[in-house]
Amino acid sequence: MEKNHLKEIFQYFFRLGFIAFGGPAAHVALMEEDLVKRKKWLTTEEFLDYMGATNLIPGPNSTEMTMHCGYHRGGPAGLFVAGASFIFPAVLLTLIVAIFFEKFSDIAWVVPIIDSIKAAVLSFIAAAILKLGRKAVKNYFLAIVGVLVLVASFLGVNEILCILLAGVLAMIIKFASSPKQFNSVIPLFFLMAVPYSHLKLFLIFLKVGAVLFGSGYVLFAYLDGELIQNLEWLTHSDLVEAIAIGQVTPGPVLSTSTFIGYKLGGVSGALWATLGIFLPSFLYVWLLNPLIPKMRQNKLLSSFHGAVNVAAVAVMLVVTFQMAQSILIDWKTILVCGLSFFVYFYFKGINTLWIILGGAAMGFAMSYI
Repeated sequence: MEKNHLKEIFQYFFRLGFIAFGGPAAHVALMEEDLVKRKKWLTTEEFLDYMGATNLIPGPNSTEMTMHCGYHRGGPAGLFVAGASFIFPAVLLTLIVAIFFEKFSDIAWVVPIIDSIKAAVLSFIAAAILKLGRKAVKNYFLAIVGVLVLVASFLGVNEILCILLAGVLAMIIKFASSPKQFNSVIPLFFLMAVPYSHLKLFLIFLKVGAVLFGSGYVLFAYLDGELIQNLEWLTHSDLVEAIAIGQVTPGPVLSTSTFIGYKLGGVSGALWATLGIFLPSFLYVWLLNPLIPKMRQNKLLSSFHGAVNVAAVAVMLVVTFQMAQSILIDWKTILVCGLSFFVYFYFKGINTLWIILGGAAMGFAMSYI
């Protein structure tokens, strides 16, 4: 019976990995429709319990939901089968696109297309910031936390440090508890300003995966501090390319780590970066799944999570502003960006894939002007 469960877990999540466009919200909606209403693997209450848990621990929400559902259906083995089968299609497709980009992105006629795609991408990053900000800022205290993080991030304080300190501050103020140990930050100062290696790449993505709260877009704020500001391995232009790839491929947005890893270290780099970013999620779900009912009722964790969400949005805003400065380089990119904003906000619910394709078409057309 258990083997049959593992087989059906693999078949469902492997298929989902190929068709799951639209971001985490769409992924979760598909799972709720299929696994709760149609397949009846779990109840609505159990599904909501897992949703609450994914918001209280670091990692990509929709990917962790696949792991929770796999654990519920097939135990620990089901967790790993579900997570791996959901991640694999996105990683494979992202790697193929990364190889294509590496070979053709410098060709003259391709450059304006890529520049326009980057300009178009800014529209739905801004939309994500607006949506997340409205949800995250629930009171005046969280608004103040967001402003403080915004200022600190503009002044150059590390993104991960900003976000985690915001969470710790909220916990201390709310409960005035005795000092606790917060060991979720792995400084890795020895990685600052050093040559590339697969091990260093793996450790950086492992650290980010271990502390990544919020939307998948927050990943890019974290990587801005790690790979652009600290190590100077990437540019803002590279980061926006990664965001675009994350939107045109199905599955988790964090598969863009595969693209970045390939850009830095070829196929081996892609595999190490992918392993690093997703490994913590497997471990978190494996260890915490039995504790989910208690986690949802823990006020300390809820307070930490609320402040972290606000801080993440503030950091995203700063990083987006910095990316816009390097992307909007002429009237053509400004025009593409402006039209993309209009289309995205006017035609509510439009798939971001159409925004990217529209930006590419405009870039190609304007290359003849």
